[in-house]
Amino acid sequence: MPLQFECPTTVSAEKIIAQLNHEAAIHEVYKQSVCKTYYDSVDWRLYAGGLSCEFNQTKLASSLIVRAIDTGRVIANMALKKMPVFSKDLEPGLIRDTLAPLLDMRALVPLCSVDVVQHQLALIDDDEKITLQLLIEEYGMLNTRILLQAEKGQRKTARHIAGHLMTTLGVSATDKPILLAALHYHGRKPKDYSSKLNINLAPDMRADIASKYIYSHLLKALKTNEQGTIADIDSEFLHDFRVAVRRTRAGLSQIKGIFPANISAHYADFFSWLGQITGPTRDLDVYLLNFERYKSSLPESIREELNPLYDFLSAKQQKAQKELATKLQSDKYRSALTEWEQYLKEPCYKQALEPNAKLSIKELADRRLWKVFNRVLKEGKAITGTSEAETLHHLRKSCKKLRYLMEFFQSLYPEVEIKRLIKTLKGLQEVLGDFQDYAVQEHTLKHFSDEMIALNIPAATFLAMGVLIQDLDAHRCHARNEFAARFEDFSQAENRAAFKLLTGSVKG
Repeated sequence: MPLQFECPTTVSAEKIIAQLNHEAAIHEVYKQSVCKTYYDSVDWRLYAGGLSCEFNQTKLASSLIVRAIDTGRVIANMALKKMPVFSKDLEPGLIRDTLAPLLDMRALVPLCSVDVVQHQLALIDDDEKITLQLLIEEYGMLNTRILLQAEKGQRKTARHIAGHLMTTLGVSATDKPILLAALHYHGRKPKDYSSKLNINLAPDMRADIASKYIYSHLLKALKTNEQGTIADIDSEFLHDFRVAVRRTRAGLSQIKGIFPANISAHYADFFSWLGQITGPTRDLDVYLLNFERYKSSLPESIREELNPLYDFLSAKQQKAQKELATKLQSDKYRSALTEWEQYLKEPCYKQALEPNAKLSIKELADRRLWKVFNRVLKEGKAITGTSEAETLHHLRKSCKKLRYLMEFFQSLYPEVEIKRLIKTLKGLQEVLGDFQDYAVQEHTLKHFSDEMIALNIPAATFLAMGVLIQDLDAHRCHARNEFAARFEDFSQAENRAAFKLLTGSVKG
């Protein structure tokens, strides 16, 4: 039997209580005003995991409640004076154990707030025993809700009261959480942001129109993460900001002949600048995120000797973050982004002026995917066991471009096949990325060692860093040895045939 009911807009708590008084003895346990603020990560990790997280504040107390979205059941509840930013800031216990695996490094951010007046009621039988508990919640701009909780053996009473309220007041059973109504009231909906691309293109869309649609989608992602990046709320805001920048750069360099050359060149320079100014902070974020893994890779006897490196990295990150925040609030950034947004909103010419603009997006996608796929094959086949590291780095960049193009255009192709090919490409990218990352980390840690010498860092820390560099080098060598097998998987005849079929074996 449903336990939650929604009332028509004309039904108030007073009307509900008056009707209940006709049916049973009612005792008001309490009446209180509550401010409910719902929290999740910006990319909806809790909601995707089937959970809602609400922070309830009254004049006297506050609490954090975690519920199952589908049933409204309270999974965990704890008194809490202040809402934490990260799950790691919570005291050990059920709430932390529930939230931490889903949130990982992501911060809890407020989604929306609602004010509610709660009436907790108890129905009393002739023996003055509680048979049923009701919670009436008046939400002001949202419809009033009633929650019923029958005592053991009193389901018949609950059914009777529920039926009476439905008949006399027109209340209706609902399984939708109030979170959905609150989000709708505030102009939002669940999962309205994801770092994953989900761009639906019609195959016959003109290429210039479709390209503006793609770039507008990326611009929205960039702007969603802008303030979180400036405020350094969590490291993933900058990560997603940079991904939107890289995707835009890849589009401008790979979806060619769409915009006038001067426009493409101007914004390619701007997004290149964005990539440059965000790089140092992101690199330091990655070192800090990996720090516990760095420590665990060392012999236990010297792990704590690495701690001064963490302090050094934190100080550099804070400095780099301040510099980045200043640049993202500069006139140069603001004006260029506004101009880009305005350009994307301008309608395209009825008669396309650029050579590829008049093509359908499917025609252009076929051409670009086929060409970049063959470039990846050519570069990969040229790599031998004695090839320089730089050749793997070039291949990695080509793979990124192919990956972004496949993600831009995936709605134009059979879902199962394009996703299978993207997955295979990811496997190749993973080993290339590991090889590059370990090499860069080795080089950078050696550079950090030189900087730290002047800071009176204990000698034992440099010893621990030397061991860490050796470990990273071992991982780099392992990734290098894995390359041949991963490339063979990607370049196998089945994938070549699939790409050829997918793109109609277009050349050019």
